[in-house]
Amino acid sequence: MITACAIGATLLQSLDQTIANVALPYMQGSFSSSFDEITWVLTSYIVAAAIMTAPVGWLAVRFGRKPLYVGCIIGFTITSMMCGAAQSLGQIVVFRLLQGMFSAALVPLSQATLLDIYPHERRGFAMAIWGMGVMIGPIMGPTLGGWLTATYDWRFVFYINLPFGLLATVGLILFLPSGTGVNRLRFDWFGFSVLTLGIGSFQLMLDRGQNQDWFTSREIMIEAVLGGLGIYLFLIHMVYSRQPLIRPALFKDVNFSSGLAVMFAMGTLLVSSLALMTPWLQVMSNYPVEAAGMVMAPRGFGNLATIILSGRLATRVDPRFLVATGLLLICYSFWQMTGWTPDVSAREIIIAIMIQGAGMGLVFTPLQVLAFATLPTSMRTEGASLFSLLRNIGAAIGVSVTSSLLAHNTQSMHEMIGSAITPFNRALQAVGSLGGPAQTLLDPTRRQGAVMLDHMVNQQAQIVAYANDYMLLIMTTIPALLLLLLMRVPAKDAVPAK
Repeated sequence: MITACAIGATLLQSLDQTIANVALPYMQGSFSSSFDEITWVLTSYIVAAAIMTAPVGWLAVRFGRKPLYVGCIIGFTITSMMCGAAQSLGQIVVFRLLQGMFSAALVPLSQATLLDIYPHERRGFAMAIWGMGVMIGPIMGPTLGGWLTATYDWRFVFYINLPFGLLATVGLILFLPSGTGVNRLRFDWFGFSVLTLGIGSFQLMLDRGQNQDWFTSREIMIEAVLGGLGIYLFLIHMVYSRQPLIRPALFKDVNFSSGLAVMFAMGTLLVSSLALMTPWLQVMSNYPVEAAGMVMAPRGFGNLATIILSGRLATRVDPRFLVATGLLLICYSFWQMTGWTPDVSAREIIIAIMIQGAGMGLVFTPLQVLAFATLPTSMRTEGASLFSLLRNIGAAIGVSVTSSLLAHNTQSMHEMIGSAITPFNRALQAVGSLGGPAQTLLDPTRRQGAVMLDHMVNQQAQIVAYANDYMLLIMTTIPALLLLLLMRVPAKDAVPAK
């Protein structure tokens, strides 16, 4: 019962990262906002979750795991209902911030709880079960969100959290053992403040950079300086403080440190690939919102199959081999996607994203087993929160960078391709000499022809821009393979220190 409740809590948090993706155009119409403004519905949730993940370890020790766990689920459920009832863009962004703050503790507390209640030889199974909630949530989010939006209303993508939140709350109250907090534990306010400054400033820089023309803008320069300063001060303070927010001893474990870097890369891939797929299907390939969600559903099936498989194999086969296989499958799927055009068949899309989902499932569970195999028991909650922090930061950076590069590359490619669309282009002159409808439609000197040609140029520019983004994701995946060389498989009879 504890496992079921922990998976439910994990699923709630991970699902809300992407369930609103396909509903963004409908929210945009409801609030009369621009595309850049409505994306704050996604990024505000991710940033708030990333910032509030860091102090989860301290909060669990100070107040006890059970009170924190139950309180966060209740807060998450209430703020979900507030998001569904929002009447303006400002309201929904504020409510999503609060929702992200409450959601931050759900994943690390679920992971730490399962690591504690399962013996060492069953942790591969435990992490596989838990991983289904973490990985299936973002993958199935667009499918469920598309169905709810098309069938009911976009507000139901938030109302759906109510029954699951109530069930998880009741289950944890009844079955999770109570724990006591430490009353005299000092909180590292300075460390938390500078970390918040660093993460928040960098996210603002990434989100607003494209609109502000990057470092030609004073605002972007200020945000970059504040972000760098905040991260620098946090690292220095972490090393020299007596009671830092994150203990440096965590990073002495090579397996855990390498796992953090791989998890950061996985975070950038998991959400940003979904953020790219949704507009591709709806805008480029003209899929209806419900059909777009259904086409993306097989990614979840591939993920589910390999998560179950890797959970059984993680303690029998070298986990590094499983992680490497998964990373190579992810690279292969992105390589296939670089050749997509708006005419790509649904069959090709489904095959590629199933391979991608299978690769992510092979990475996730063995990576958890490797990273936490040698970490002392007393550091598990803190380590789990740090894992979630790096995954959330990776997701926030991945969405911002890929979206920004998509817009920038589309503009630059539009200019490059459009420079050849002139009345003096011999290919266009040859079409114009045919007469009839072809001359009217593709003649750049006519208004209708200019509009049609601009649409065609913009489509071709977007195809190239999407291919460049997928190449970037490949280049993000490859270095993670090299980190596996630093990780070691502990002996089967080795037990982590307390």
